[in-house]
Amino acid sequence: MPDKENLDEMHQSRSDPDAITFDTDYELGQDNIRPFGLDIHNPVFVISGGAIVLFVVVALLNQQATADLFGWLRPWLTSTFDWFLMMSVNIIFLFCIALAISPLGKVRIGGQSATPDYGYLSWIAMLFSAGMGIGLLFFSVLEPMYYSLPELNALPLGVNPINEDGTIGNSGLAATVFHWGFSAWAVYVVVALSLAIFAYNLGLPLTLRSAFYPVLGERVWGWWGHSIDILAVFATLFGLTTTLGLGAQQIAAGLTDVFGIEMGQSGIVILIIVITIAALVSVLLGMDAGVKRLAELNMWLALALFLFVLIVGPTWVLLGRFGGTMVEYVTNYAALSNPFGREDTGYMHGWTTFYWAWWIAWSPFVGMFIARVSRGRTVREFIICVLLLPSLVCALWMSVFGGMALEQLASGYEGAKEVVVAYRPELSFFRMIDQFPLYNIVAPICLVLIVVFFVTSSDSGSLVIDTITAGGKMDAPVAQRVFWCTFEGLVAIALLLGGGLNALQGAAVSMGIPFTLVVLAMCYCLFLALRSENRLLGQPDGSAVTPPHEVEHNEPPRGDHW
Repeated sequence: MPDKENLDEMHQSRSDPDAITFDTDYELGQDNIRPFGLDIHNPVFVISGGAIVLFVVVALLNQQATADLFGWLRPWLTSTFDWFLMMSVNIIFLFCIALAISPLGKVRIGGQSATPDYGYLSWIAMLFSAGMGIGLLFFSVLEPMYYSLPELNALPLGVNPINEDGTIGNSGLAATVFHWGFSAWAVYVVVALSLAIFAYNLGLPLTLRSAFYPVLGERVWGWWGHSIDILAVFATLFGLTTTLGLGAQQIAAGLTDVFGIEMGQSGIVILIIVITIAALVSVLLGMDAGVKRLAELNMWLALALFLFVLIVGPTWVLLGRFGGTMVEYVTNYAALSNPFGREDTGYMHGWTTFYWAWWIAWSPFVGMFIARVSRGRTVREFIICVLLLPSLVCALWMSVFGGMALEQLASGYEGAKEVVVAYRPELSFFRMIDQFPLYNIVAPICLVLIVVFFVTSSDSGSLVIDTITAGGKMDAPVAQRVFWCTFEGLVAIALLLGGGLNALQGAAVSMGIPFTLVVLAMCYCLFLALRSENRLLGQPDGSAVTPPHEVEHNEPPRGDHW
């Protein structure tokens, strides 16, 4: 095993010690092949691509068997590995806090002279759109309502929020924020920061295997590294297609509700195909022309919808709910995070453990995307912004939309309650906003927002998976991006036809649990890398030292230099 005490020696010899970036022409060993002009990192692309094609074919040909498998798999996994998932996420969250307050927080991504590639507004818009997306519209009414109805047997911590006077407390909102707040974003922080530091500071390819060089050494370029990247591809794809499937269901429900267009399974399939084509256009335009502009459009549409509900609704009541929700969230955080001795197993198994597996499955996608747009930020700045800002925005969003639905229920309107009890989750958001004026204008805007979220998630995910399977290259041929974008849509179709929501969620959980081990190991490797960077910053002139060894151009740092 490499000598971890000499980690700082992995830096390449350079005249400008702060200007390290990896060469995009770098090849991992002899594994990169270029058939038909493609740049395929073999065997990662071959195995993961072949397996995904096979999965789509088998699932489409055996839809009932797929439904039975995932219908059994999801509840078994979430009830069996509940303690493992919850304790793992707790460890990851505490690790992020420790990094932020430690001296390691002053390390800058890309070197001390690096400057941010994007301004705060664009940066936050991109990480926010990639990190949450469609779920904010799908779950913002569904979850608080679900946790506030005793008949559904999912009361968080067993607390009934309905008071004797008919008002409804904030425990359901706080339990919702728990799933969309600090814990979720802590997972993204670890993966994104690991990828960014190892790529932009230590000169390694932007791919998951690079984060394990401190413990694997040369083996990271062999089958150990291949296995990590392949698992990351599967986790990313299934985590992402869960979101895309939810978005397609909600768009179909909205079209029926607003325009009276009946959408059966074939209609949902057509929807996915059409929106996937739109995502392909964004992929072809690239990061700045496509993804960045869509992310900013997303942000402005979401902000307009949020302000509309806040202003037209009982503004001060909803803002008061946000304050009360945050108080309950913070005070109940430890109890909600504890997997042992819980009586509210309906909430914990049906929701929390699923969410933790889903976020971990999403983490390669969100982490790599955030890493690509975060050069120039310090570790402390990165953690504070990525951990706190999206969490607070999600909490405010859930408090306003979910709080509005609870206020409607308390005043006698049961439209949202009825679809939640019937478990028509895709309709819950529309049942809330149909009580507002200008519904025929607002609802189509919501549909556009969902579509843009869908496209943003799909094109971002395609770029990320393509980067992993191309060995860390950020400029792989367009044909490969088209392949992954296409199969994201096809996997979503296969899962929707083979079990619907249960299949989508089961696929995400089945990949999230094994990938949890990868994220935990990443924490240790990230600590080693940041410790090395911090040592170099401690030189008398404040700059990194030139290590005593020489590394030839386009050669990876070797194990004996750690």
